[in-house]
Amino acid sequence: MRILLSLKALFVLSTLVLSACTGAPEKVTPVSGFELDRYLGKWYEIARLDHSFERGLSHISANYSMREDGGVRVINQGFSAEEGEWQQAEGKAYFVESADQGYLKVSFFGPFYGSYIVFELDQENYQYAFISGPDTDYLWLLSRTPEVSDALKQRFIAEAAKRGFATDELIFPDQKAASKPGGEPEAL
Repeated sequence: MRILLSLKALFVLSTLVLSACTGAPEKVTPVSGFELDRYLGKWYEIARLDHSFERGLSHISANYSMREDGGVRVINQGFSAEEGEWQQAEGKAYFVESADQGYLKVSFFGPFYGSYIVFELDQENYQYAFISGPDTDYLWLLSRTPEVSDALKQRFIAEAAKRGFATDELIFPDQKAASKPGGEPEAL
């Protein structure tokens, strides 16, 4: 009986911990009218908050495509100048609520998911997206092109600051095409 209670307590605790990773920051609301088919394809990372899994990378992109199980295949890649090679990670994503809401959970490590919340989107042409994770430590500006206008960058910074993100810590990775020897990127 004691073991059964301990297992139940462990299950409840695990569920709470894992569901906390698919939550949303207090001031972040997913976009509605989200169309996954239009969102699929290649996106370039224009800005982000720092994390160990992207540290030192440039030429970062994310490619989204459909999985056979109805989820989304996520391929993130970036170039490590220090190692002189590309790094890639494959994950999977699924909608948290409804398919017309920009609120997904993404996993790169087995059963562990984190929030992927599209809180602003160019809904006319799907050319840029503001993305949050489960809390204000995770923030990205993605674009269909490797460079965006200063006006869009400033809008991103202003909207993120309103929501409590540490915009003074943003990183703007290099996305310019390079044609140098030694395994560096030749084109995006």
